[in-house]
Amino acid sequence: MSSTLMMLTGDINLMNVTDATIPFRQIASTLNSADVLFGNLECCFYQPPAAVSVMDEGFYASPAAGQALKIAGYAAIGNANNVNYGTEAISASLQALKTLGIPSTGAGLNRSEARAPVIITHNGVRYGFIQRTSVYWPTNHEALEHSPGVAALRGITAYQLPLHKTRPEIPPANRPGVPPVIVTWTDPKYLAEYVQEISDLRKQVDVLVASQHWGLHEEVLEYMTEISHAVIDAGADIVIGHGPHYSLPVELYKGKPIFYGLGSFSFHTGHGGRAHGDWLGMLARVELKGNTVERASFEFVRHNALNETIICDTAKEMAAIETLRQRSAPFATTIAIDGNHGILQVAVPGK
Repeated sequence: MSSTLMMLTGDINLMNVTDATIPFRQIASTLNSADVLFGNLECCFYQPPAAVSVMDEGFYASPAAGQALKIAGYAAIGNANNVNYGTEAISASLQALKTLGIPSTGAGLNRSEARAPVIITHNGVRYGFIQRTSVYWPTNHEALEHSPGVAALRGITAYQLPLHKTRPEIPPANRPGVPPVIVTWTDPKYLAEYVQEISDLRKQVDVLVASQHWGLHEEVLEYMTEISHAVIDAGADIVIGHGPHYSLPVELYKGKPIFYGLGSFSFHTGHGGRAHGDWLGMLARVELKGNTVERASFEFVRHNALNETIICDTAKEMAAIETLRQRSAPFATTIAIDGNHGILQVAVPGK
C-alpha cells in the first residue's frame, strides 16, 4: 500500500479579506502537495443585511473570500466552533461552501446534519473527518433536532479547594486567599455519543481524523486529554485541536498523533476588528501507510503585514520548539528536528 500525506491546519478566519488570492499565495504550493488538506474554518461566509455589534458572537466574511480555500486546496473543512454562529449565517455559509464544492463537518441545519462526518476518497484511500466544539454559546448555538447550529461536545468545569499540596509554589488551603484548582471533564452523555459515532465512522474509512475546537489560553486541560484518548481508543487515527490561537503541546498516544492546538493558520482580524498580531501557528503533516502513522511532524507558520501565511524558518524558532518540548514532556512525547520539521517522538525516560 502506497504512503499518503495529510496536512492539517488550525484556525482560518477570512474576515475583511477582499482579495482571495492573498492569504495563501505564499504557501499554496506546499499545501497543494498534500494528498488531503483539512482545517478549521473560523468564520461564516455571510453578509449581514445591516451593521452588527462588535460584541456579536459571529465572525462574518464575504462569500467571495471563500475562494482562498480553493486556492489552498482544502479537501474539506470543519466548522464546529464558537464563531460559526447564527441561523442565517450558518445556513448562508453552508450554501457558500456547497457552491465552492468544499464539504464540511460540524455545523448543519439540524443536529443530524451538524454531527455528520465528511468522507473523501483520494487515490483509493477513504479519509473520514468529524468535528466537535466544546467552546460554544448557550444562546441557541448548539444544533438541535430541528434547529441549525454546531455539533457540540459539552465540557464541565469545577473549582476544587486544594486541601493538600498540589504544586511546590502553591500553599495548601490553610490560609485565606488560596486559589482553587480548576478541574474539567467531558459530559459523559456527550462523550459516549461521540465515541459511538467515531466507532461507526471507523468501519467506513481507512483514515479517521477527529477535529476538536476547545481550550483556554495555553493550557491542555483535563477534558482535552480525556476526549483525545477516548476517540483514539474508539478508532481515530489523528486528533487535532484548535481554538485558543496558541501552538499547544503534542502527544503520541498508542502511536497516534495528537496536536492539542495548531493555533492560527490564517487569522488577521478578530473580535472587535482588532488585528491578531504576530501569532505562531502550526502546519501539521502526517505521513501514513494505510492507517498506520509512519511520521507525524509540523512546521511553524506566521503571517506577514499583507496577511499572507508563511512557513517559518525553524532555526529561528528554537525558543518556541524548546517550550513545546517542555510542555509536551508530561505526555511522554518529545520533538526532534529534521530540517525544517519538528518530528513527534515517544520520549525515552532519562533522556
